[in-house]
Amino acid sequence: MDTFVSRMFAREDGRIRGGWKALGFAFLQGLLADAFRLLHPAGAAEPPPWAPHEWFSGAIVLLASWLCLKAEDEDFPSLGLKLDRRWAVEAGAGLVLGLFLILGAAFVGRAFGAFHWVRTPGVGSGGLLLGAWTYAAVAFNEELLFRGYAFFRLKEGLGALPAILVTALLFTAVHWNNPGMAGPTRVWACLNIGLAGLLLGLCAWRTGSLALPMGVHLGWNWAQGSLLGFGVSGTEAKGLFTPVPDGGPAWLSGGDFGLEASLPCALLCGAACLALGAWPRRPAATPASDASSGDPA
Repeated sequence: MDTFVSRMFAREDGRIRGGWKALGFAFLQGLLADAFRLLHPAGAAEPPPWAPHEWFSGAIVLLASWLCLKAEDEDFPSLGLKLDRRWAVEAGAGLVLGLFLILGAAFVGRAFGAFHWVRTPGVGSGGLLLGAWTYAAVAFNEELLFRGYAFFRLKEGLGALPAILVTALLFTAVHWNNPGMAGPTRVWACLNIGLAGLLLGLCAWRTGSLALPMGVHLGWNWAQGSLLGFGVSGTEAKGLFTPVPDGGPAWLSGGDFGLEASLPCALLCGAACLALGAWPRRPAATPASDASSGDPA
């Protein structure tokens, strides 16, 4: 019995299994987030626009990641957070890919008469920069949470593809009750958010780094909200342009939820997932602490 229990929690070399590490990280991150909420209760003054709360959330995830890594005598480069030239190049490539996916979906919808754009009064370069800063915070927070420590430890325990699927499902689940999630829109939105989760997981796996998924996440949200004025995962955004519906079906435009609930977005995101799935995997910036990636969690 003792042997069975020990094998359930630890591998033959005595190290805790990756799945338990991921659960421990989730528990620790939740405790730290609760502690922060006690210090900043609901109803307290909102942070100014230049200090979006996602940066604070990201700092909590970063702290939880650091504590878990220190317990293993590891450091941030093992999670793909090594800020060097390669990291910058991959982040830039991700930014371009995110822009391409959203702009492509938008122009398909426009070509089929779902909407047109008008220039938004009062929005200029300052709004674009503030949007980039805000969506950078969102990308940093969510990618560190879903494709950071927990993802790499799930990959260590379950293997790459199960880890990608699990984190994509969790990514979809946290968006389940976002504004605009109703009727057929919920189906399209969940499909696209799930595909986006798969895409971002593939980015992390193929590069062994968080640079590419963070870049994709930033480019995707910024193009959708700050540039084109669509809702971002159901959250209203004021962009450089404002989309005006022309009577097309909601599955073509995404409706109030935004392009993430549209068929063109699903097709482009699915194609990107297939392309990344076939793309040869690059070695991680820093060798992983564990070469084995398929032992049970």
